[in-house]
Amino acid sequence: RSHRQDRRGGMGRVYQARDTTLDRDVALKVLPEAFTADPDRLARFQREAKVLASLNHPNIGAIYGLEAAGDTQALVLELIEGPTLADRIAEGAIPVDEALTIARQIAEALEAAHEQGIIHRDLKPSNVWLARDGKARIGDFGLAMATDRSRITQEGMMVGTVSYIPPEQAMGGVVTPRADLYSLGAMLYEMVTGRPPFVGDDNVAIIGQHINTPPVSPTWHNSECPVQLEALILRLLAKDPSERPESASEVLTALESVDTAEVLELSE
Repeated sequence: RSHRQDRRGGMGRVYQARDTTLDRDVALKVLPEAFTADPDRLARFQREAKVLASLNHPNIGAIYGLEAAGDTQALVLELIEGPTLADRIAEGAIPVDEALTIARQIAEALEAAHEQGIIHRDLKPSNVWLARDGKARIGDFGLAMATDRSRITQEGMMVGTVSYIPPEQAMGGVVTPRADLYSLGAMLYEMVTGRPPFVGDDNVAIIGQHINTPPVSPTWHNSECPVQLEALILRLLAKDPSERPESASEVLTALESVDTAEVLELSE
């Protein structure tokens, strides 16, 4: 295999590569040699490979293999042509009908992962690619964990990305699939408003708001956000996991029930 062009980050450097055996372009996520000596990082990298191998869904980036050469390890991944959701949001708030389509596809991916007992734990716009085929795809399962291990999170340990982290995860507590739903809510909020639900001078301030501060209603920033969608976003962002939708399937039902006539009326 040959490689070229550093494409995107994460725990390893990612390159566009050419699989000369099967004559196809792939993404090659390489774990730096300095990290292979770190048992935790190496285990996380190998866990990502196993998680992706257990998932087969059109809205989840596929894995083709795990390669090792000396002290270097690399994941051979599906090459997704297109921008990330973070790139799209950087252009401004996304029209509601488009945001609904993206959110449905993310929820479908989460439904599939959760059914396999996998919690992503680091869902954010830069981990979602908007492929040219029109399908959003979730990637970077490096922090993913099995639901039966959700109570083994080390006390006081925080993993995730602060702008999208659920309160229980920020506090190092028990993580369930509803943690991913909170992150989806934060992303959906940002899609329709152009800004995350909480902003602050530093990470500590932002985390404190996730834990203690109710979000400003999305309609405050975007009057074209339908009432049903606003209600769903605020439910997803509930501090108490038990007050969020029970599952990604329930989120999908709620997204489908958003009044499309209202969306069309607001866009006119």
